Amino acid sequence: MAKARVLTPRADDFPRWYQDLIDKAELADNGPVRGTMVIRPYGYGLWERMQQEVDARIKRAGAQNAYFPLLIPQSYLTREAEHVEGFAPELAVVTHGGGKELEEPAVVRPTSETIINDYFAKWVQSYRDLPLLINQWANVVRWELRPRVFLRTTEFLWQEGHTAHATQDDARAYAARIHQEVYADFMENVLALDVVPGRKTARERFAGAINTLTLEGMTGDGKALQLATSHELGQNFARAFNTRYLTKDGRQEYVWQTSWGSTTRMVGALVMMHGDDHGLRIPPRLAPVQAVVLAVKDDEAVVAKARELGGRLTAAGIRVHVDDRTDMPFGRRAVDWELKGVPVRIEIGPRDLHDGTAVLVRRLPGTKEPTSLDALPALLPTVLEDDQALLLAQSREHREDHTVEVTTVQEALEAANTGWAHLPWTALGPEGEAKLAEHGVTVRCLTTADGSVPHDDNQPGTTAVVARAY
Repeated sequence: MAKARVLTPRADDFPRWYQDLIDKAELADNGPVRGTMVIRPYGYGLWERMQQEVDARIKRAGAQNAYFPLLIPQSYLTREAEHVEGFAPELAVVTHGGGKELEEPAVVRPTSETIINDYFAKWVQSYRDLPLLINQWANVVRWELRPRVFLRTTEFLWQEGHTAHATQDDARAYAARIHQEVYADFMENVLALDVVPGRKTARERFAGAINTLTLEGMTGDGKALQLATSHELGQNFARAFNTRYLTKDGRQEYVWQTSWGSTTRMVGALVMMHGDDHGLRIPPRLAPVQAVVLAVKDDEAVVAKARELGGRLTAAGIRVHVDDRTDMPFGRRAVDWELKGVPVRIEIGPRDLHDGTAVLVRRLPGTKEPTSLDALPALLPTVLEDDQALLLAQSREHREDHTVEVTTVQEALEAANTGWAHLPWTALGPEGEAKLAEHGVTVRCLTTADGSVPHDDNQPGTTAVVARAY
């Protein structure tokens, strides 16, 4: 009964279920300004783990972290026409400061291509300075008309990478490397999210880019969610900011650039793609708490054993929390941890202690069985890895079960009511894409039959992934 009353069932009202879960799992609250959010400690703990994993991969790809100002002179955004046009409706502009009107308005950063390029133009002098690989962790502001916590908020947290290269081939290869070795690897092997890699159409690509690579995931209600993007910027910003370098043979050339980013939207993706009617389901490799040890009753020996087991599991390399709040009803605590999606619960009561066992509850497969206390430190690492693999398999199965192959625009529209459609790009094209857009359906990405990313829109065998999206 408790489970039925905690969350709205997903099948009844998916958006309401999502909001219920954000609230009940204590991930975030709405902020005081429309479209902003307050990330609560449990939600921020998930983001911190995401940061750690993504940051490590970014550094392995050779980029270094830096930080650039929040306020950007408005004139910077006008230097690249397509870029400013793409962001104009979302800009927050500061016109007064210190009690006076500013000589030049400042834009609260929506993204940092412009200000970073201003400094790249100063830092890059010759081929010896390239490639220049920079990343920053920051907040950005894009005025959001239809906010949804984590998915679309006026202010959100992210990382944004910006690089400069001597050649187009080098820039293209690096954008692809970030797409695959940072984002795809993290999402599949840590978040356990089945994602489809592809390239955006000209209609959907980033403002100012010549190519955008994306990773798209399917939510529990069959819609699409863009999870991370990597862009080839060509020389558009280099020309706008005069970012040039001296070649080995003494010529001045414009650099070739990339930018790429992932955001707190990944927390929302975790909820929408893995959550069920009982709450979150956190992949073990990500989980801030992989196992919670619960003392069932206010019994001195039980509490002592729970704490002792927690220490042994920590020593075995498992992220553990001991819940010895025996002044709270056990059932309420168990439901709270289920809502929070902790992969494993270990419940110890007086009878368990007498038998030398604990009840091992696995959130992902939903099993519950007595297990020897002595066996747990050696057993849990295998259990967690098995459940990590199970979650990814379930995510992939869900996408495959809700994706259909179609041949016409009308069939794609019908399929988008319940899931995704695959449609040959030659049968769709820009005209068909425009027709889809009239009905709120988009081409999420272009891909190939073997799941690789096409080199261009006209590559033979290119398939359009069509869906409604958040």
